[in-house]
Amino acid sequence: MNDDLGHPVDLARPARRIVSLVPSLTEAIAATRPDALVGATDWCTHPADLDVARVRGTKNPDRSAIAALAPDVVIANREETRELDVTRLRAAGVTVWVTVIETVDQAFSSMRRMFVEGLGWDVPTWLDDAERAWAEPAADDGRRVAIPIWRDPWMVVGSRTFTGDVIARLGLVNAFDDSPDRYPHAEAAEIDAAADLVLLPDEPYVFTDDDGPEAFTSPTRLVSGRALTWYGPSMLTARSELEQALR
Repeated sequence: MNDDLGHPVDLARPARRIVSLVPSLTEAIAATRPDALVGATDWCTHPADLDVARVRGTKNPDRSAIAALAPDVVIANREETRELDVTRLRAAGVTVWVTVIETVDQAFSSMRRMFVEGLGWDVPTWLDDAERAWAEPAADDGRRVAIPIWRDPWMVVGSRTFTGDVIARLGLVNAFDDSPDRYPHAEAAEIDAAADLVLLPDEPYVFTDDDGPEAFTSPTRLVSGRALTWYGPSMLTARSELEQALR
């Protein structure tokens, strides 16, 4: 089998011991077969009662600790996992399946491949349900939306991102979709001028009522970062959550 990057993955399936380096996919695996998940990063916060070995962060995983868990496969993502860590894990004899997810449709197809081809499992019911939840076309809203993900310096969602596609699927226009960068830097005044509405998620930067809205004259909305940026079981409710926040 080949992962999303076309790298051959030789895996005895079904997978019974999995380490996930991707919070969204940690939740996806835990919602499907929790007994198979033996390790996850410190950033893997869902489900709330997740009780597995922790292997540090997404950008600095403890490769020795991962190898010691003897996983059948490590689940990674091109955006969230450094290529260096993937290369060194493979060099140490650890099997790694790398996902690539930059759109809503790609999220569904990638997770299907991960479950069926990568892990040797059936497609979980929640994944079918989530796909149906996003199948209905949205009305064309037309508002230009900016989505900061960090401040000092300010960074926003640019082109070719899962979050940008989520916004498009809700009928909105990403004000920075024409940027050549996926997460460009922009001054607060530039963000303000470009957008009819500024969405302030609570991750990776934790925007709050008194940290973020004061920087803009455009209307702002605080939204769930998990609903806006996570793929996996969160997609079951993300659409309705975001539509409610945008009303």
